[in-house]
Amino acid sequence: MGSGLGCRLALSNLTVTYQRVPAVHHVTGTFEPGSLTALAGPNGAGKSTLLKAIMGFVPVLDGRIDRDGLTPRDIAYLPQAHEIDRTFPITVGDLVALGFWRRTGMFGGLSADQRRRAAEALEIVGLASVAPVPIHRLSTGQFQRALFARLIVRESRLVLLDEPFAGVDEQTTHDLLTLVKSWSAAGRTVVAVLHDLQQIEAHFPQALLLARECVAWGPTADVLSADNLRRAAALTNAWTAEAARREAASHGHAHHEGHR
Repeated sequence: MGSGLGCRLALSNLTVTYQRVPAVHHVTGTFEPGSLTALAGPNGAGKSTLLKAIMGFVPVLDGRIDRDGLTPRDIAYLPQAHEIDRTFPITVGDLVALGFWRRTGMFGGLSADQRRRAAEALEIVGLASVAPVPIHRLSTGQFQRALFARLIVRESRLVLLDEPFAGVDEQTTHDLLTLVKSWSAAGRTVVAVLHDLQQIEAHFPQALLLARECVAWGPTADVLSADNLRRAAALTNAWTAEAARREAASHGHAHHEGHR
């Protein structure tokens, strides 16, 4: 992913809302340059929301995010697969070339060097032979490889991945994990939302365990202790129950108002 130092990404007392409900509460800590961190926690813990806040997609209610001089447009971000429209009529090569749009504009032509780098990225992920193929014809694993090729050409100091291995085969997961670790080794700062605890323990030296609030953040072996995982589950269940209670109360209030 080119040369350059990683990004120091610091969160200070960060509180984020999603659909007007606070989804991340008072999180403070730092992703150090070159760190490889798994963002773990139960469903509904605020993991994807935290990435969206770093990207500027959801509002920060309180606290701050220090991106070390980067703007959200400088960050290499991979959303969850279901958020990407695969019916868009472009080829695999075109998809990868979109990684250059920060420098070329949406409709700018690619230089010879950029075309070479796009071809190299496809070679790295094993898709050189399908560059002219429309993206809707790719398997789930092939499509994820193509999205990683687009990340390669971004050459960003900060990489955010939201469930990057969900639904892909074992070989693709292995190949993409190898790529992610090479980015960290080259000095990039990488943060990935993951659910597979064994995968996190095997490949990610750092972890942030989230349950709307920070349960633990540091070396993975310390963070993913049985006690911390139990606490994360209990906190998330409590938040879910509270949200359901508020929803029921608001419906009850609306019903009462309607019959006055």
